[in-house]
Amino acid sequence: MEDGFSLRKATVGVIGLGLMGGSLAMGLSGKCARLIGLDVHRPTVEQARLKGVVDWAIELPEGASQSFSLPSMDLVILAAPVPAILSLLRRLPEWLAAPCVVLDIGSTKRDIVRAMNDLPPGFDPIGGHPICGREQLGLEHADPALYRNAPFVLTPLERTTPRARSAAGQVVHVLGAQALELDADEHDRLLAATSHLPFLLASALSQATPAEAAPLIGPGFRSTARLAGTPASMMSGVLLSNRDYLLQALRRFRLTLDALEAALQQENSAALHELLDASRTTYLALVSP
Repeated sequence: MEDGFSLRKATVGVIGLGLMGGSLAMGLSGKCARLIGLDVHRPTVEQARLKGVVDWAIELPEGASQSFSLPSMDLVILAAPVPAILSLLRRLPEWLAAPCVVLDIGSTKRDIVRAMNDLPPGFDPIGGHPICGREQLGLEHADPALYRNAPFVLTPLERTTPRARSAAGQVVHVLGAQALELDADEHDRLLAATSHLPFLLASALSQATPAEAAPLIGPGFRSTARLAGTPASMMSGVLLSNRDYLLQALRRFRLTLDALEAALQQENSAALHELLDASRTTYLALVSP
């Protein structure tokens, strides 16, 4: 037990049993005293019960429900889209008695960390974001190995205690992920370039490709446009919550695209060669271990 928190002795609740939450619950199975899964989608709750993903599955109310209450939990993990996490943070004190560590795995952090800071005393919050996922969403695609070896960013608040840090660290360790700590603002700035911009580019590429090209789609297009397969319901809140940094990333991208377009228009082989070589060098530096 570290800093007063023992995952093995804890009752853990995972709110949101889609791909990310379901995979997380599977990874925590057998690693805590009691695992509770919660979701607003009744078929998902039933599926979690039938598959034995959690020890206890609970359907959450979608509308306002002052009378609804949750069993006592030592750690609650919010595994939902960003707008849903923000809503859950507002309602959590109505449903759950403190003390409780609260960890989220939302894709942007500034809005969530601000909302966490408004939680009443007794709630011990820490932000998080695992850098992993798939385009196929839902509990049916959940995989306990999804988090293995993935970076797992933690964004503590000023009020975050050593106990919450310990709880989050134990979760990351059990999942086989690699913990690193970032300021929420720095996280959002970097993820705009590495995650949110690629999604927009994949979406634009798909829209710009004529339907008659379908028989000629190969691995290059599939790997480049893969993120466009992610449902808008999963990404729209993420993009809007990181709008400022995403717009900056788009402007930087547009400058490079303009330079490539100019080289093609001018039939400037030397300039095109230089730009492509520079891109290759940058890519190799980014992805090298």
